[in-house]
Amino acid sequence: MVVSKVWQLVKRPQGLPTLDDFKLIEQKLPPCSDGDVIVEAVCLSVDPYMRYKARDITLGSTMYGSHVARVTESKNEAWKVGALMVTYLGWRTHTHIPAQLLNYKDPKTQATVCYPLPDMEDLPTSLGIGLLGMPGNTAYFGLLELCEPKAGDTVLVNGAAGAVGSAVVQIAKIKGCKVIAFAGSDEKVAWVKELGADHVFNYKTTDVGKALTETAPQKINCYFDNVGGQFTADVLPHMQDLGRVALCGAISTYNDEKQLIGAASLTSPFHEGTLIWKELRVEGFLVTRYTHRKMEAFNQMKQWCKEGKLKYKETITEGFENMPKAFIGLFHGDNIGKAVVMP
Repeated sequence: MVVSKVWQLVKRPQGLPTLDDFKLIEQKLPPCSDGDVIVEAVCLSVDPYMRYKARDITLGSTMYGSHVARVTESKNEAWKVGALMVTYLGWRTHTHIPAQLLNYKDPKTQATVCYPLPDMEDLPTSLGIGLLGMPGNTAYFGLLELCEPKAGDTVLVNGAAGAVGSAVVQIAKIKGCKVIAFAGSDEKVAWVKELGADHVFNYKTTDVGKALTETAPQKINCYFDNVGGQFTADVLPHMQDLGRVALCGAISTYNDEKQLIGAASLTSPFHEGTLIWKELRVEGFLVTRYTHRKMEAFNQMKQWCKEGKLKYKETITEGFENMPKAFIGLFHGDNIGKAVVMP
């Protein structure tokens, strides 16, 4: 009998998540029946969007998240023992996956709960939940499809040392753009400079508006927003007419419970007059929109990695028992690049 360690969400986070919001338990898995598999986590992801998910997850259930897993037992011909998959079955060391879940596809996006990890060749397996996985897909499609950058355009990226932002910086440079980036520490600024950004600032010690006045006198064509809030309010006056804004994330607001109270309490960084007079195109997106094209992004990003055009960093936390700590660290800026937990 296989026993899994599982992190459950037991309290609804109020503001910043705390360790008390989570509980580590053990679960005995049912036996593997015809069509089923049992998998063991190889590496697990923690991402800012999980804070938003924590508002909806049923208390007492497994905390939401993705990981790369290895098949340890199989009664399904499509899944051989030893095969690697990416799953979205949460913070678990081991998982029993019934046949119907292995075959499930979201009717809207065609996204699956489990899918084979593509051939990573000599690249780390963990990139399957990082640069060559969901975060990389988010950067690839969010920038190229929504912002439509052209050579010579000025692209602004915030959260530029994170898993998504660091990929956006490099893709924009590959496409011949001028890149202005913001990150949250001097160490992160130094790394983003290594990635090729033309101008990089520590947003904690820099006046955003002043920095953009000096570095983008011709204004900004494309803004890839991972932060939202006051940062975005400061950026919009510096957008070029007909500029494009891709709303990927809003980490500055994820721990603000006022956002949930009702329309009367809502605030927005988007000044209607600015949007209208500058004729800005602002579009939010979920990467699941591009599920049917994920291999397009994977193949191109892997090729760029092999050519040395894409670099990556991972902040690795050892020990499954440290999942909540690694997650909470995202909101304190502890990670550079992708945050990964090795069980």
